[in-house]
Amino acid sequence: MTNPWEIAAVVLGIAYLLLAMQEKISCWYAAFVSTAIFLVLFWQAGLLMESALQVYYLGMAVYGWWHWQHGNREDGGLDISRWPARQHLVAISGVLLLSAVSGLLLSQYTNAAWPYLDSFTTWGAVLTTWMVARKLLENWLYWIVIDGLSIFLYIDRELYFTAALFAAYVVIVIIGFLTWTRHYRAQFA
Repeated sequence: MTNPWEIAAVVLGIAYLLLAMQEKISCWYAAFVSTAIFLVLFWQAGLLMESALQVYYLGMAVYGWWHWQHGNREDGGLDISRWPARQHLVAISGVLLLSAVSGLLLSQYTNAAWPYLDSFTTWGAVLTTWMVARKLLENWLYWIVIDGLSIFLYIDRELYFTAALFAAYVVIVIIGFLTWTRHYRAQFA
């Protein structure tokens, strides 16, 4: 059965990503509303970590809006930046460790669906959302992995529109990476 709230969250989720790709601060408004809807949907579907992630996303929508508004440029905007390889290694190791711990806890103490995969996509998204708010170029590459794995989770929980959203996200994040790469290089031209 088609859930109109899921469709609304999907449409706003696509709007968020397309606006973020264009570095439009209004992306954070779409993110906030989409997130509020997904919070309820994921809780009802038994994806506890994904539901908890939505609470974080609500806060990050506010933080991202503020950070993009009061960035590192004279005009208040925020430039795109990059991390060295060592920082990526630390970040990925942290995500894997947190995923193992929360996956174990969820598998032992809850009836969560796919506790380890749900944990990995959640902790990965926590990190990567922060990377978007900080305008780190590599966020788009992280999203390819997270969104790709999320598609499986959502199909398994019969959230088909959400799975389609994340399939679209995979395509959009590839375009976003290419777009931000051009913008990053133009900063130094």
